[in-house]
Amino acid sequence: TNLFYTNQISNNGKTTGILIGLRNKSRVQELIRPKIFDGDADSCIINTQKEIIILPQKESNLRLGTYIKKNKDSEKKLNTLQKNINAYSKCIIEVERTNNENLIIVYVPLHINDWGLITFLPASNLRGQSAIYMKKTIYTTIGSVTIFLVLTILSFLVYRKNKKMLQKVVFKDSITLGLNETAFRVLYHQVTKRTKPNTYTIVLMNIKNFKLINEQFGTEHGDKTLKYIYTVIRKNLKKYEFTARTEADNFFLCLKETDQKAINERLLAIVTEINSFNAEKENPFNIIFYKGAYILDDPTIKLKIAQGYASSAYRVAVEQNTEQCIFYDKSFTEKMHKEHEITSLFEQSIKRQDFKVYLQPKIRLEDGRVGGAEALVRWHHPEKGMIYPNDFIPIFEKNGKICQLDQYMFTEVCKIISEWQQQGRQLFPISVNLSRQHFRINPNFLDTFYEIAKEYNIPNNIIEFELTESIFFETSIFNTVKECIKKMHKLGFLCSLDDFGAGFSSLGLLKEFDIDTIKFDRQFFIDISTKKAKEIIGSMIDLSLRLGIHTVAEGIETNEQVHYLDSAKCDMIQGYVYSKPLCLDDFEQWINQMKNNIE
Repeated sequence: TNLFYTNQISNNGKTTGILIGLRNKSRVQELIRPKIFDGDADSCIINTQKEIIILPQKESNLRLGTYIKKNKDSEKKLNTLQKNINAYSKCIIEVERTNNENLIIVYVPLHINDWGLITFLPASNLRGQSAIYMKKTIYTTIGSVTIFLVLTILSFLVYRKNKKMLQKVVFKDSITLGLNETAFRVLYHQVTKRTKPNTYTIVLMNIKNFKLINEQFGTEHGDKTLKYIYTVIRKNLKKYEFTARTEADNFFLCLKETDQKAINERLLAIVTEINSFNAEKENPFNIIFYKGAYILDDPTIKLKIAQGYASSAYRVAVEQNTEQCIFYDKSFTEKMHKEHEITSLFEQSIKRQDFKVYLQPKIRLEDGRVGGAEALVRWHHPEKGMIYPNDFIPIFEKNGKICQLDQYMFTEVCKIISEWQQQGRQLFPISVNLSRQHFRINPNFLDTFYEIAKEYNIPNNIIEFELTESIFFETSIFNTVKECIKKMHKLGFLCSLDDFGAGFSSLGLLKEFDIDTIKFDRQFFIDISTKKAKEIIGSMIDLSLRLGIHTVAEGIETNEQVHYLDSAKCDMIQGYVYSKPLCLDDFEQWINQMKNNIE
């Protein structure tokens, strides 16, 4: 059994912390036992009801009545001791034990609750001393012990009084006033200690774009939102289930549920109730959550690992942009290892120039000549071999290394154009892909690109930046993108809208952004034989011509597609019907052959 005791740490009258101590009761027994009487003295703590708070170390003192001689003198002295204990008054008596030894018993009130300290001392230890000296010695000794004991007991009482405050500091979240991550961890280990596999599920719920709530309504409103969400989640939990806000806008739930359909339905009900405040609003502000879950197939697993698995599933939900709860499986871990491996190879490959420029030509339909080319990246690793863009571009988009790769590719393209100039080759625009991360991380990135182009004496309107259609729909970078396109033109660069039609295209983009070229996504041309498809494509090309915007059809693979696009007045075609992406040497040979065929 242990005793807890604390002391408050204060600053300017305010409690700033709590110092906590822990003592084993047996250790307290040892501490209150007087040391100056050759180890023969013993002590205990009792209350006025004769209940023992701290036991004496010797059994003989615990069973005092059994070891004292039964006579009138002893009975009288013991009655005196009892009266003083009841009166909470100090007292000292001497009684004869059954072994013919005299025992001195001293009682001292501690003035804490109704506790008192009793000390037992064989009279032989004081033989030859005067009664007065004996009393002084005993009281001095007991007083020293009492000082320590009073401090210990006071600390214990402070602990009891501040127990709720201590729990709040250790286990409560300062914003939601509910459980925090520490409390979640304690409960997790309690419920999983003796549970069977596949009994519980750890769920992570994260608010989509929560920072916008703080930016639009203020952090105070944001904190109230977090508290409200916690309250709703907790309300929807069953027995032996719990939740906590761990950091920022992350909520972890421990559900006693493993059926995926049931979990999705429960989470949907929670989100629906959270958004119930919108019921009568004309313009509702719905709070959207991304959710990931891990079914505890191994209850002995550490919480951090279980949360990591749920977080991996959550990241998949973010990538897929789905509000459905994604459940973890082992392929997620394999994917993480693969991402880590690819990321670790990046820096060395940049230094070794393992990334190569491949060029895919764009053919002008009016004369069949090369009107441009798109620069595409290929990764030739000396050990891993060819690593294709689909395997590394999404990873570099997530970790921000795509910006470094884009700049590397831009520099390599500048080198190619510079060499062509020195060789007297005919130049044509080369388009390079530009990630949205540039606009998020460094809106002034164009200054660096311009300096590189100037270093290689690149003429104006020879390099074109390709921006994917989805960039234009990101509200947070909308104005940045718009201003950067204007700056591109000032610096002598062209700009094209890539993958037009792949998503939810808006004609408003053509009005808002000063782009030079539209690249129609290959999805437009998969079924070009239908009248409806031809009407849509023809109308879009015609509109572009009216707006003075060039058109490129990419992903073209058949002559039928070529013939229709020619009749529809599309400017250029890019696709396997003419050529796949080629390394620099092969591309230059292809250009020479194409030129010879035309001449």
